[in-house]
Amino acid sequence: MKNKILFSILIFLITFLQNSCSSKKISQKIIVASSGKIESLDPARASTLKAIQLISSLGDTLYELNSEGDLIPELASEMPIFSKDKLKITINLRKNIFFHDGTKFNSNSIKFTFDRFKRIGTMNYILGNKIKSIETPSEHKVIINLNKPSSSINGLLTSVNLTPISPTFYEEYKNKFLNEKFVGTGKYVLKSFSNEKQLITPNLKYWGEKPLNEGINFVGYSNSSSLFGALKSKQIDVLLSNSIDDSQRSTLNYLSKNNKFKEGNSPFTELSFISLRTNIYPLDNRNLRLALAKSLNRKLISEKVSYGLRKPSRSIIPPILKKENQGLWPKYDYSEARALLQKEEYCNGNILRIPLTYRSNVPADKLIALTWKEEVKNTLNDCIDIQLNGVESTTVYKNLSSGIYTAVILDWTGAYSDPEAYLTPLLSCNEIVEGICKKGESVYSGSFWGSMKVENLFLESENIEGKKRLDKLLEIEKIASESIPYIPIWISSQKAWSQNKISKPIFNGAGIISLSDLKVINE
Repeated sequence: MKNKILFSILIFLITFLQNSCSSKKISQKIIVASSGKIESLDPARASTLKAIQLISSLGDTLYELNSEGDLIPELASEMPIFSKDKLKITINLRKNIFFHDGTKFNSNSIKFTFDRFKRIGTMNYILGNKIKSIETPSEHKVIINLNKPSSSINGLLTSVNLTPISPTFYEEYKNKFLNEKFVGTGKYVLKSFSNEKQLITPNLKYWGEKPLNEGINFVGYSNSSSLFGALKSKQIDVLLSNSIDDSQRSTLNYLSKNNKFKEGNSPFTELSFISLRTNIYPLDNRNLRLALAKSLNRKLISEKVSYGLRKPSRSIIPPILKKENQGLWPKYDYSEARALLQKEEYCNGNILRIPLTYRSNVPADKLIALTWKEEVKNTLNDCIDIQLNGVESTTVYKNLSSGIYTAVILDWTGAYSDPEAYLTPLLSCNEIVEGICKKGESVYSGSFWGSMKVENLFLESENIEGKKRLDKLLEIEKIASESIPYIPIWISSQKAWSQNKISKPIFNGAGIISLSDLKVINE
């Protein structure tokens, strides 16, 4: 009897230990971290890289750009078909695709999405006046009628802001935003949402290749140091680089070269710049704007702030989109800056005081501001006084169009891979009075600068293609560079670091990380 009891206890212990071991198998859910919050998951409103990143995993676009920058069909079944006059685009759609709520994806859902964005989209420049109407001749065919030929339409069709959404689920939100939910056709389904944390799990009914993981915990940390510490202590699996200090970027770059982490890189697509308010004293004076531009030492800022990881830029178009890093905007030359200031009766007792706003939650911004202030103090101390003001980024974005910032540090990544996606949101204007933009994108960027010549060149560029079109867009940038509503600082690539137990992060041609390609490596 005693032996039977001992045998039973032994069997119980073996079973318990086996179950304990099996419960410790490696989780396939991956923790991806960055800083800050996501205010909205509505593609008609989303503008931050973090929100766009998440939406691109929850939804599909008609087309996307691969890592080489080539257009490939996604929800479309083939490349777009243009009519001879280029005013009609026919797109055939994939069949047997469903939204996360079970609604069938078809041509009506494309029309619903585009029409909704046209009504309420905060980034209306994406569509502008390009689209006249959308026809749905059959369930899986959509025809986009253009007001005029548009050579940028291919890029527009890759925009995450035009990700198709379920007409059924969004019926009550045709004219208002739905910030905390998202129903698309993508590889992942949104399981929970808060501003600081989002959980997405694989869409088991996805039409294409399934994710290589069991889901993503997308978390936001309050500051750069906590993020950096979380990666080093292995509390998180993947860190997105736009969230951390450049000194920590440099450290992670070094550690990756020594096989402590894996590093993924996107093309250089993120532009950092200073927006100058041109519609009011003192920066309504071009000579003062030019003097400020010539007082900015990009090379010093790149080396001191980014350890050379970000490229100094005298252009607002990424090099990848124009095949050369041609610098059109003013060069650093503090002696010329002094001469311009003296011409306007500054220096020698009369100091130009410039309030410079930086986003307090973006680590590089404060360092850019401090480095510029220190350089000006060393070279133009009797002429310029740069006064620093840190403001949280969401507050900055809300107030840009009200014109309360004399100068403000911002960054921008185009909504699609085309020079126009960088020029239009900074330079286009719908209503111009004596060189001042009263209504349009340059109001929302805080510069209030407008040029009828630029508007005419935008129209001309829509009717041509290839090198002629690029030359026309570069002409637009040249005009702006001579008026200086902005001061370009540098161009950055997106980076991501993963633990060695996780696969290397992969970016597409638009600088979006492919969350579905992340997987746990069972070593």
